[in-house]
Amino acid sequence: MDKVNELKEKGNTALNAEKFDEAIAAYTEAIALDANNYVLFSNRSAAYAKAGKYREAYDDAEQTIALNPTWPKGYSRKGVAAAGLRDYMKAFAAYNDGLKHDPQSYMLLQGRQDITKSMFSYMQSQGEISMDVDLQPIFDTKSTESKSAESAAAAAAAGPRVEDMSEEERKKYYANQEKELGNAAYKKKDFETALKHYNAAIEHDPTDITFHNNIAAVYFERKEYDACIKQCERGIEVGRENRADFKLIAKSMARIGNTYRKLENYKQAKFYYEKAMSEHRTPEIKTSLSQVEVKIKEEERRAYIDPVKAEEEKEKGNEYFKKGDYSTAVKHYSEAIKRNPDDPKLYSNRAAGYTKLAAFDLGLKDCDTCIKLDEKFIKGYIRKGKILQGMQQTSKASSAYQKALELDANNAEAIEGYRQCSMNFQSNPQEVFKNAMSDPEIQQILKDPAMRMILEQMQNDPQAVKDHLQNPAIADKILKLLESGIMKIH
Repeated sequence: MDKVNELKEKGNTALNAEKFDEAIAAYTEAIALDANNYVLFSNRSAAYAKAGKYREAYDDAEQTIALNPTWPKGYSRKGVAAAGLRDYMKAFAAYNDGLKHDPQSYMLLQGRQDITKSMFSYMQSQGEISMDVDLQPIFDTKSTESKSAESAAAAAAAGPRVEDMSEEERKKYYANQEKELGNAAYKKKDFETALKHYNAAIEHDPTDITFHNNIAAVYFERKEYDACIKQCERGIEVGRENRADFKLIAKSMARIGNTYRKLENYKQAKFYYEKAMSEHRTPEIKTSLSQVEVKIKEEERRAYIDPVKAEEEKEKGNEYFKKGDYSTAVKHYSEAIKRNPDDPKLYSNRAAGYTKLAAFDLGLKDCDTCIKLDEKFIKGYIRKGKILQGMQQTSKASSAYQKALELDANNAEAIEGYRQCSMNFQSNPQEVFKNAMSDPEIQQILKDPAMRMILEQMQNDPQAVKDHLQNPAIADKILKLLESGIMKIH
């Protein structure tokens, strides 16, 4: 079928260049390979008509209709050929027959209107009728299905007169009518009909990138992604050749990007989004580009994961840690985390390295990560407790050790850490109070007007303590104040 399409394109190119014999030869060769292709007969009919060979054009039009009786263009070709043979009644009948299948076809409506006028002109020139006689009713065929066609014809008549247009203007006019019909079908998700009209638009005016973009949109909706990409590429080619607006070329490129994104080929999607941005920048394309860049980074991160290499890096980190080279140890632990980001032990080890380097904030962050990865990882709570002790946040350190003891009541490190926190509360209450007051969480509780009122109530009425502890949110805040040493119950 590729050869058939190649010959068809060759014929179309020759026809547009008004090389009619060359076009006829290409279509004839294609028909020999695919004798049931009604579009090829339709195209050859057009070529014959333009070459003035109306009898051959008429025969090809009839063959087109025989192969696809519901396709309006076949009837249009027949009408044109019959008009060329000056058989106006056959031409008129052809347009009417086509309208039975597609009452809204502007191409058929306009053809019928034109042929009616041609008949009047011809008959007048033959002296068969007088100018003041209205013979229009004679040629009108009233039927239910043609009523909508008549109203559309009236609308068409109100527009520009086709007979006054140049050949180029006429092509663009018919192409635009087909595009509008295609758009209407597209909105109804009748993609087959939309494709039919968009392809018809291209036959009238093959220089407009918009029609290619519209066909690509249909393929995209139908998830025919390879066809969508090819159509966009063809559209870009047509756009470049005819100096189309950069916005339209950018649209084609962005749609290729969208298609590759659907196929999860994010690097290719990025490539085409960047090309689209170089043609015409829009917020939508910029957002799409940012989103695929995130996807690419995630893919690269996942591709880098290798638990075996992660273990090797961890062992190297342990060796440097034992030597007291904590900075190098942290580098190896960091590489191990990149290779296996879901292993909580690696974060715990790096937290130990950060602690030795007095980078407490970073160490604390690693402890929180390893606890998030494994809530039962006791080492994470112990490391967190030690870091918080180093930061003079005794109450929070005490809470971390308590969490560890909930997991293992006999853990020596957790018991010792909790004991040290308790001793610190007793031996140096002023220092504990000072550190607690610098804690943003404690500050927030004490600044809360509602909490201040509750605390005053509790001082004046011991029974209020019991009442307020019934509220979980208040109970949690009171517990934090007790743990910090700010509040004591005697």
